[in-house]
Order: sequence, then C-alpha cells, then structure tokens
Amino acid sequence: MRYVELRRHTDNDGDRLTLRGMADAHVISGRLHPPYDVFVSTGAARCTQMLEILRSAAGQDDVPVTDAPGLRSSVEDRWREASRAAGKGADVEAMRVVDPDLVERESWLLGETLRQVVNQLPDGGRALVVGHSPTNEAAVLGLTGRPVPPLGKGEGVLLVEDHGAYRVERLD
Repeated sequence: MRYVELRRHTDNDGDRLTLRGMADAHVISGRLHPPYDVFVSTGAARCTQMLEILRSAAGQDDVPVTDAPGLRSSVEDRWREASRAAGKGADVEAMRVVDPDLVERESWLLGETLRQVVNQLPDGGRALVVGHSPTNEAAVLGLTGRPVPPLGKGEGVLLVEDHGAYRVERLD
C-alpha cells in the first residue's frame, strides 16, 4: 500500500500564507502521519510555505520539497468561473454540468500527475501534498473516478493505493 495525504493550503493573501494561515498550518502539523518519503507542492509559494511548516513539524527538514506543477491548473480563471456558475460549495460534479470539457480534461491531466506521485512511492511509502481547490478534488476524480467533497482551507483527503485500487478518506 502507498499513501498520499493531499491537503489544500491554509488561509492566504495573494501567494503568501496569512498569519492565520501559518497558525492553522501549525495546528494541522499535530495531525500528521510521518515519516514521509516525499513532500510535494504545486509550486505556488503559499503551498510550498505550508509544506515547509508541515515538514519541519514532522522533523524531516532534510527531505526536499518537490514541485509538481502538473497538480496546478493552467486555466485557473476557467475553474473560478465554473465554480462561480455552479454555486457556493459546488463540487467538481456540479462544475462538470457548467463546463464538462474543463472537468474532463483537467481531471485527467491532474489525475495523471497525482498517479506519478503515487507511483514514485515505495511499498508502504507516504507523500504529503499541498495544493489548491478545486484542482485537488479534480486530481482525485481523475485518478480514482470518484468525486470528493470540496476541501476547505487546510482540509484534505488521504488517498490509499493498494495494488492499483484506490480508497479515499477525509482527513481531519
């Protein structure tokens, strides 16, 4: 089995975490499941900043943060528009009704990058990934074929891979 903890970054102002976002990341750090084989960021400063806080709390400052820009959409404005049109609290399935091509293509692309993260892990290995919403949810959909509810700031899911079968659990 291989495990990926996939979290949304905490509160931010632009591409930096706010003081509250940093404090929330420290709270989340008490709920981690180290050790991790890899720490993965989308490359956005706010994701890397949160990951550095979590990595330090896990006592693994010697493990580098890896950027996986494929977990970040190149059409973020289109996602925002689909989210707005689908309504407050919409999940990726509701966004699919508004913009089916976006959700289909992006879920596939994001899911393939998430698959690469899983595949690089050894048996029993763990990854901690910090990204964005709704692209985290779209990546899970693309990999597993199952939608997950929208992730609030700092929230996440645990993706468990067992010989090619996937299970997704909500993280607290």
